[in-house]
Amino acid sequence: MLETATRLMQEGKTPSVSEVAEAAEVSRATAYRYFPSQAALVHAVVDEALGPILNWNSKSDDAGERVGDLFRSSMPRITEFEATFRAALKLSLEQTAQTEAAEPEPRFTRGHRVDLLKDALRPLQGTMPAGQVNKLAQALSLLFGVEVLVILKDMWGLDEQQAHSVAEWAARSLVRSAIDGGVT
Repeated sequence: MLETATRLMQEGKTPSVSEVAEAAEVSRATAYRYFPSQAALVHAVVDEALGPILNWNSKSDDAGERVGDLFRSSMPRITEFEATFRAALKLSLEQTAQTEAAEPEPRFTRGHRVDLLKDALRPLQGTMPAGQVNKLAQALSLLFGVEVLVILKDMWGLDEQQAHSVAEWAARSLVRSAIDGGVT
């Protein structure tokens, strides 16, 4: 079922649990046993697509180098599963836009990037106020993920390599600025 859901999301769809059950040729009862909601299904597909990104680790003690490494190692995977992440983003946006639903379903939440970016910035802990490190992580979250690809590819017409380069350059610039005292 996970493989079927991934295939459907890579096609740009945001399938329901019932649609995945039908496509995977399993009963709805079986599908709902594994994925009680569309949010649970999308979470599982996104976690599978993130794969090695979730286990990212850097041996560097330099925050700028760590952030660069995170971007270099993660953005190709994000690009590879871009359709899946766009489908997840679409679901998140649709759920946010809905004011009321007859039968509210658990929300699809996102947040792996928070932990990854905090880990990348770990060398800055103790070298600047925690609030500044947190603000830097928040700013970097604007550059890390499928959203940056939506902007750079769809609006600016950049190819994958150009988009990755711009995102990494911007991230390193933010870190350098923060270290030099530019984040307050």
